[in-house]
Amino acid sequence: MRKLGCVGLIAGLVLLAVLYGAVQSWGGSGPSPRTLTVQIKDGTSLAGAAKQLEAAGAIPSASRFRLFARAFGSDAPIKTGEYRLPAHISQSDLLKMLQGGKTLQRLVVIPEGYPSVMAHDALMKADGLTGTVPVPPEGSLLPDSYAFQRGDTRASVVARMQAAMRTYLAAAWAKRKPGIAVSTPEQAIILASIVEKETGKPAERRTVAAVYGNRLKRGMPLQADPTVIYPITKGRPLGRRILRSELQTKNGYNTYASPGLPVGPIANPGRASIDAVLDPAQTQALYFVADGTGGHVFANTLAEHNANVKKWYAIRRARGEM
Repeated sequence: MRKLGCVGLIAGLVLLAVLYGAVQSWGGSGPSPRTLTVQIKDGTSLAGAAKQLEAAGAIPSASRFRLFARAFGSDAPIKTGEYRLPAHISQSDLLKMLQGGKTLQRLVVIPEGYPSVMAHDALMKADGLTGTVPVPPEGSLLPDSYAFQRGDTRASVVARMQAAMRTYLAAAWAKRKPGIAVSTPEQAIILASIVEKETGKPAERRTVAAVYGNRLKRGMPLQADPTVIYPITKGRPLGRRILRSELQTKNGYNTYASPGLPVGPIANPGRASIDAVLDPAQTQALYFVADGTGGHVFANTLAEHNANVKKWYAIRRARGEM
């Protein structure tokens, strides 16, 4: 009887040692010395994922991973997608990541005021997207950061950007203030694209929008420099001063040569510029010029404006720019 008791004790100790080793292996540091990226495709089972993980070096054994998952993990299904696995991630944490769908989030960023040619550049350079797309219509994309997964198509991301713009514009238009200078959502986007390009100061947007709205109502030309540049570069930086001949060129966009709005947007305006056009500041200002600090000074009359222009020229001469 004593011998049987000793055998049982030894067997129990061995079992405990095995269980302890299994728990340590499941929850302890994994074998990979570096960060890994693994793509789990649609329809992949836990067994298939385990084989991928073993091949990548994230786990020591696919069969043991499945065994430990059944013994220590939950029975929740794994989710497809691209995963970035930290170095030495434990098998326990790895299973939780796969079941929780904590996939790698890739982003394509479209800043406010980006013209569509530059948005197209960003889309074509985005690593992980597939397929090609033409340059989207100007003003059709809502600037934002858009998440995607490896294998998504560029066309699908553009569709999301355009759907976001339609949704936001419809909601903003429904809340527009009465008496504004634009009469359609399309005109709002055109004017918002000019406001976006004219000022980078959030506090100024509604006043800049009001100036252009006041000029439109009076039949005055908008005289917005970005509308001169757009047909030359399609919105890319000009890299030089505007030529006098370019100020006189009639092309549907140049608001020095023709009154009213341009024939289309000159960029993709952000939410704040759209809001500014639909709820402009209460002001009689008709003019503005740079103030030397990155902002602008506004004027109600041409005489006031001319005085402000002289101050701006003096600042430029002091800087050696003239």
